[in-house]
Amino acid sequence: MMSFYDTPLADLDAAMQADPAWALPHTMKAGFLLSLTEPGLRDEAAAHLSHARALATTAPARERQHLEAVQLLLEGRWQAACNGWDQLLTEHPRDALALQWAQLWDFYRGDTPALRQRPARALPEWDESDPLHPYVLALYAFGLEENNLYPEAEEAGRRALAANPRVPWAVHAVAHVMEMQGRFEDGATWLRQHQPHWAVDNGFACHLWWHKALFRLEALDVAGVMRLIDHHLSGPALQITLQRLDATALLWRLHLLGEDVAAPCAALLAGWDLSAPAAGYYAFNDVHAVLAMLGAGQQQRAEHWVARCAEQALSATDAGRSNHAMARGVGLPLMRGLLALGRGDAGSAADQLFPVRAAARGLGGSHAQRDLIDLTLLAAAARGGRSTLGRAVLNERRMAKPLTPLTRHWLEALGSRSEARA
Repeated sequence: MMSFYDTPLADLDAAMQADPAWALPHTMKAGFLLSLTEPGLRDEAAAHLSHARALATTAPARERQHLEAVQLLLEGRWQAACNGWDQLLTEHPRDALALQWAQLWDFYRGDTPALRQRPARALPEWDESDPLHPYVLALYAFGLEENNLYPEAEEAGRRALAANPRVPWAVHAVAHVMEMQGRFEDGATWLRQHQPHWAVDNGFACHLWWHKALFRLEALDVAGVMRLIDHHLSGPALQITLQRLDATALLWRLHLLGEDVAAPCAALLAGWDLSAPAAGYYAFNDVHAVLAMLGAGQQQRAEHWVARCAEQALSATDAGRSNHAMARGVGLPLMRGLLALGRGDAGSAADQLFPVRAAARGLGGSHAQRDLIDLTLLAAAARGGRSTLGRAVLNERRMAKPLTPLTRHWLEALGSRSEARA
């Protein structure tokens, strides 16, 4: 689960067979299935949790705490699940499963402070000789990066890899640092340097190829981005929704630059289960589905999709369900701005997207993933006569990292040709 080398499913099935009275493998399998954010896997996860509950009457308290947390995930109470893992970790700071899962759902919820704080509370209790220590250190490195502590994050990530080069989450954390600092050449070199360890038989490879494509995009190497999509982020390479999100995000970024991505977006959608239960399941995924539809030129389908998502979010009365709050606060306003852009009303899209930025963290994902909102806003501002708004947003970008070819592109698109050439 922590290394992403293959999936844990075969090992969990073997544990169930070896000890049919053990509840924990069923809990772990349910949690893993839910972590994929696939609505179609929810029933299977529920069945494993039901089996675990039947076996858990004599289970240790710690295993029952995991069961309760995963049950909360099934119910959509992601914050409550993370609270449960916090309580468990207070007594058992070396529970790697709790650390791994809590960080994952902190990420899905956009709880940036917790990404750093929770592993920080646990790490001093770990012995560096423990074989799982580098993986926990990688969790901490990513939390540092998401809290803008870039030098500390890079140091922690490099230290984790010095102890074990097969820790892709640490490679990932350092790649994020370089992305946020505009170090696109360093980032490409970094991923190439570690590629022998992460690119083969690793479930995280697709996302790291996405990072490699982001570095090419920052250099405005559109052809290079397309090659990476063709070889690593399309067709059979896309097995689960999380991988389709990465492909969609790249294609949308190319679309904003004026590239024709209708055919690859249509092909991506053809393999994506977007039947009715998927709408409104997770706002982050919902937004990416809209991007793929708009990129494919399927405006009407996108309009219908957003209507279904709104029905789910606005009809819910249970305030404890994390996704409903995410959809209402960020997902729906963002999707409505995207629909306006798709209809050709770029000025209105810019006006709608700008206030979304203040709450964007509530969508979940990373800073790098949510940067898609700013890029869309820049395109809408450039096309819709909102150049002053676009320049204000671009000024933030210029203060955060060096002037890259991508930033120069948007300076020119917003009418700042002299600055773009500087």
